[in-house]
Amino acid sequence: MATAHWIEPQPTGIYVRPADMWIDPSEPRARALVTHGHADHARGGHGQVWATAETLAIMALRYGAPEEHARSVGYGEEIALGGDVTATFLPAGHVLGSAQILLAHAGERVIVSGDYKRRPDPTCPPFVVTPCDIFVTEATFALPVFRHPPIGEEIARLLEAREANPERCVLVGAYALGKAQRVIAELRRAGYHDVIWLHGALERMCRLYEELGVPLGELRLVSDAPSKEALRGAIILCPPSALNDRWSRRLPDPISAMASGWMRIRQRARQRNVELPLVISDHADWDELTRTIEEVDPAETWITHGREDALLHWCAMHQRRARALALIGYEDEDD
Repeated sequence: MATAHWIEPQPTGIYVRPADMWIDPSEPRARALVTHGHADHARGGHGQVWATAETLAIMALRYGAPEEHARSVGYGEEIALGGDVTATFLPAGHVLGSAQILLAHAGERVIVSGDYKRRPDPTCPPFVVTPCDIFVTEATFALPVFRHPPIGEEIARLLEAREANPERCVLVGAYALGKAQRVIAELRRAGYHDVIWLHGALERMCRLYEELGVPLGELRLVSDAPSKEALRGAIILCPPSALNDRWSRRLPDPISAMASGWMRIRQRARQRNVELPLVISDHADWDELTRTIEEVDPAETWITHGREDALLHWCAMHQRRARALALIGYEDEDD
């Protein structure tokens, strides 16, 4: 039976007591391990920070994190944290640089998975299944209604909408970190090699992805388009907040689309006036969450930020020990 008295879930993050270290703390801490660059996991103001090189680059872009306080950790690299605790960063498949953190102490292994997905993604390494005693899992889409379709089908719907409406453009709302770059990469993989136009808020992160080795093809800013006519038949990406603001009015009769796992819920699509909901998520769906628990096969599962009750019930029905964590400050900013 797992005990792990040395790791303490607290409202502001997970505290590793022997090492005096926090994982994804929601408040500035002297020493922090960070799973990935989304704002609900990677905050500014920490003292020392350990993360993958890609996550540190993302944090530097977003928060201007000083390099002297950053410690880069490669996938598979074991580091000593002090207090006889070691940490190993493993791919989580969520966004570029995302990691599960495997902690080992006193003969026990704990994995804090952060956010993760199990679908292939051309912009980041896939999730690595690793056995442990305690598995800390997200539960963003932990309801049986959430079963994400193959991304190829959603990209095909996007391309079909463009082809059927040559006098319009398709405006896709996609979060700046991870989702926008994945949609672009999947369009390229589907054979779409025309210019993809960007809202200015997405440019820096897309350029960083390219600097970090993720090819995205030809990207241009909407503000650099020579005319409105030049955007007819185009695919344009913007932050979700720009889908219905004044910026979008300069576009040629846009087909409003949004790439998110939440587009499975029709009411959310209607609330955002989304004409073309694209169910594209960077989180595991219900089947992937339960399959991951089965494959990791921990003695105990800790469930956080999401629909904990349904996953707790599933664990109980399958004779698996589980508990919900009362962490605060974790949102669906990235999906």
